[in-house]
Amino acid sequence: MSHVKTMLDAHPQDDGTIDREKLAAAIEACLECAQTCAACADACLAEDMVAEMRDCIRTDLDCADICAATGAVLTRQTGENTAVLRAQLEACRTACATCAEDCEQHADMHEHCRICAEACRRCEQACAELLGALGSGAPGRGPGRTAPASTAPAPGA
Repeated sequence: MSHVKTMLDAHPQDDGTIDREKLAAAIEACLECAQTCAACADACLAEDMVAEMRDCIRTDLDCADICAATGAVLTRQTGENTAVLRAQLEACRTACATCAEDCEQHADMHEHCRICAEACRRCEQACAELLGALGSGAPGRGPGRTAPASTAPAPGA
């Protein structure tokens, strides 16, 4: 059992609305992908053809930052903010897909890009699985929560 899962299991707030196995897998995939993308960007900088790697370096660094932020947001279990979780997971999926596509173009020539693309695809999949596990509750509210009553006057009133 990883420390991620152990910490999730030790958290006093468990309302049972999120599959902790999928949550732990997504956190681990995000943190691993953040490290891998940062390392790939660094390796790209060491390549003789560094100018040709500019876009790859940019997508690596963007993906690393987004994955790190997603891992941090997913780690927080106190309170609920489903809309932010969904948006962050979607952003992470997009960043990972973009980075994987870019690195796959260089995978035959650069081993670090092949490794990075694999990590990005794993993270993209883990985020997709967690999104699916979140269900279709109302955006911005945890499962079972309802929208607050509007205090604004009705149009034309």
